[in-house]
Amino acid sequence: MIHPVLTRAARPLALAGLSLAALSLPALAQETAEAAAPEFASAAETAFIFNTLLFLMGGFLVMWMAAGFAMLEAGMVRTKNVSMQLLKNVALYSIAGIMYWAVGYSLMYVDVASYIGTLAPYGWPDAGTANEGSYSVASDWFFQMVFVATAASIVSGTLAERIKLWPFLIFVVVLTGFIYPIAGSWKWGTGWLDAMGFQDFAGSTLVHSVGGWAALAGALLLGARNGKYASDGRVAPIPGSNMALATLGTFILWLGWFGFNGASQLAMGTNADASDISRIFANTNLAAAAGVVAALILTQLLYKKVDITFVLNGALAGLVSITAEPLTPSPFMAIVIGAVGGIIVVLTVPLLDKFRIDDVVGAIPVHLIAGIWGTLAVPLTNGDASFGVQLVGVVAYAVFTFVASFIVWSILKAAMGLRVSPEDEMNGLDLAEVGVEAYPEFIAVHGR
Repeated sequence: MIHPVLTRAARPLALAGLSLAALSLPALAQETAEAAAPEFASAAETAFIFNTLLFLMGGFLVMWMAAGFAMLEAGMVRTKNVSMQLLKNVALYSIAGIMYWAVGYSLMYVDVASYIGTLAPYGWPDAGTANEGSYSVASDWFFQMVFVATAASIVSGTLAERIKLWPFLIFVVVLTGFIYPIAGSWKWGTGWLDAMGFQDFAGSTLVHSVGGWAALAGALLLGARNGKYASDGRVAPIPGSNMALATLGTFILWLGWFGFNGASQLAMGTNADASDISRIFANTNLAAAAGVVAALILTQLLYKKVDITFVLNGALAGLVSITAEPLTPSPFMAIVIGAVGGIIVVLTVPLLDKFRIDDVVGAIPVHLIAGIWGTLAVPLTNGDASFGVQLVGVVAYAVFTFVASFIVWSILKAAMGLRVSPEDEMNGLDLAEVGVEAYPEFIAVHGR
């Protein structure tokens, strides 16, 4: 529209100017659109973003498993030892993070020839770095770090209620900084077991059995809790303090396992990767549920009553069992693999008692034995795996981890002692080792 104040004489000139402007509008519009158009990410950039997001989301889910272990152990130990277990879990997670940066990650992944990587602190690119490959380097470090903390948590539960704080923490330094990374480099660091074709998708052996072997070595040297085994062979049950906490811990671990297994796909930049992650989630959940149901039914048949501790550990054993290969099983096979894990727990706990091996939370049956089962079961659904190579891997990790752990535990026992005094054990480690009791009012009323 022409402005009304324009005179009649000026109107033709104005119309001519508007015509020229109209002719130039398409070019101006195109230039404006090009200037305002967003820069769409390339396929590689999109994959980078989603892969990094997968590592970070999986990492914080696995980190949340530290809370699960803390709650599970707090519920499984007696009231007088709860603060000690909580302290150990906070401390071991923190130590694992520092040690995995200082030496662990480089030993596991940097310049791995066959058996060991580089002994040096690990660093990531400076802020603002755009070209890091197909994922952020720091996100990968974070995701790998939370796994090593899981291995240390397994040891904590087995040795509860009678081990001193500082020998345990020193062992965590060695486990997270050296033993676990060296063992992990053999497969995940493309070492000699990877070259053989050994398969362990998310760590039934690399994480869970490694933690289980370290725990077994410590339990043998530490001995059982006072009063657990009588001289005539009888086993005295020592109930945990809080099944509500133990159940909460189990559900937290179950949730965290979706990050543990799902993010081990290591890529989320394509439709195929997203579909695979979905199948991993579904199989992981089915295996855990099958472990619960199998333990539920078997304890009813064997003991005429259902023991909730067996059922909780059945869920965890099902999860450990499917961890070696959560992608290739059909739903039915995921249920079978998880159910066998639940059965293993129910049958193995009494077997440990026969050998007078005191495992407070049942970590050895759940993580060690079920981890072995899950690793050997991989060829049932994965055609790229063989029973012979899987067995070689299981034996290699067993020998290395148990021997190395036994040596470290033995040195600690000789140098500073592993076990608290009988008096401190009777009074509780909260009072003897921590100085802050978890339930002071309860203990004041009911005694120890």
